[in-house]
Amino acid sequence: MTCPLIIGLTGSIGMGKSTVAAMFEAAGVPVFDADAEVRAMQGPGGALVPAIEKAFPGSTDENGVARDKLGALVFGDPEKLARLEAIVHPAVAARREAFLIEHVGAPMVVFDIPLLFEKGGAEAVDKVIVVSAPAETQRMRVLARPGMTEEKFAHILELQVPDSQKRARADHVIDTGTTLEKTEDAVIALIAELGDSYSARQAP
Repeated sequence: MTCPLIIGLTGSIGMGKSTVAAMFEAAGVPVFDADAEVRAMQGPGGALVPAIEKAFPGSTDENGVARDKLGALVFGDPEKLARLEAIVHPAVAARREAFLIEHVGAPMVVFDIPLLFEKGGAEAVDKVIVVSAPAETQRMRVLARPGMTEEKFAHILELQVPDSQKRARADHVIDTGTTLEKTEDAVIALIAELGDSYSARQAP
């Protein structure tokens, strides 16, 4: 049984990573969305809700984890953030392994991981794709989000590897500072290129 080419898809906040992930999925490439898995595990009846409530009393309700309450507790506090990550990250890793087993026969799979470089995950994938856009485009996108402030945006950027460094370490870069059509064309072309790489790897 062959193993798929494992692609790590990442990018800083507001770069369009989720849009690009959706393009891969629409093209038939299985995508593991780490953020979506976290939301599910923190939602009503989610697997992580009891552990998070125990670690951060008052941070959950009947709808699962109250993200605003939890955010207020951990925002700007490295120790509390590390405690939360120690709960969340192993659970996500287990879901990711199950996903890989489910799609073991696929030519390639995408792991959509926002903090791929920040958490040392680049070594666990075969190829790294970084989604990028001009800094001003990124800023406009992020500040348009409900509840986002200049302070929050600045703090998030401090926690993330700079875009320039991500691009330098990437195997491929997808530019979303252009039209959706051009971005989609770039994704389709890259899938074809990566498919050729997979075929070459499987050749005797």
